Amino acid sequence: MLDKKAGIITQARMTSTRLPGKILKEVKGKSILEYQVDRLKWSGIPMYIATTTNLTDDIIADFAKDHNVVFSRGSEDNVLSRYYQCAKENELDVVIRVTSDCPLIDGYQVKEGLEAYLKMNDENLYLSNSIERTYPRGFDYEIFSFGLLEDAYKNADRVPELEHVTPYIRSNRSGKVNVYNISNTENYGSLRITLDTPEDFELISRLIDDYHAEKIGYKEITEILINHPELVAINAHVEQKKVDA
Repeated sequence: MLDKKAGIITQARMTSTRLPGKILKEVKGKSILEYQVDRLKWSGIPMYIATTTNLTDDIIADFAKDHNVVFSRGSEDNVLSRYYQCAKENELDVVIRVTSDCPLIDGYQVKEGLEAYLKMNDENLYLSNSIERTYPRGFDYEIFSFGLLEDAYKNADRVPELEHVTPYIRSNRSGKVNVYNISNTENYGSLRITLDTPEDFELISRLIDDYHAEKIGYKEITEILINHPELVAINAHVEQKKVDA
């Protein structure tokens, strides 16, 4: 699998229910999405934005053009089909899935995940660092073959499987998936550095404004939160939306 074409696909839309337009909210003159794009460039892996055909997402297409990021547009609700379309259009053999509400994701960490995935040389492998959560929420990535994505696209028939892309794969409904979790040395799974609410935005803004978090890796960002419980308290009460079975 060493000669396979891998790509990072981030899903992006403006119609978030809890914080509409969140990915283009700005901190220090840069949007949340731009921070993510810049940090994912650390990986050296080609990146793609999968947005929707909604007129409200024209602005995301414009962002992609302005920042020289390849983009694809598809269904708002069937995100699985949007991923499949983007991966197929760009002839990807390996897909790395991230979400655009994670501006401080670490591109070097994603690269390490891909290297681990390729080393296992298994077309039926689903690898992630969030199956059993030991990393802070906001550093998540999932890696799987185009073959597994295509199987999900053709056979997934439950609403959560269509909305959240990977439930069909990670639940091994096909019976052929080998699931592998990348675990952190310490369990910091209770920490939250993703953007869904105004409180999340306040924390991310503080991390960038006061600690220049956009320039440092996930270990250093985690250490800042461990050493500053007052920062953790900002969004500690926020609950992540559940993915129904």
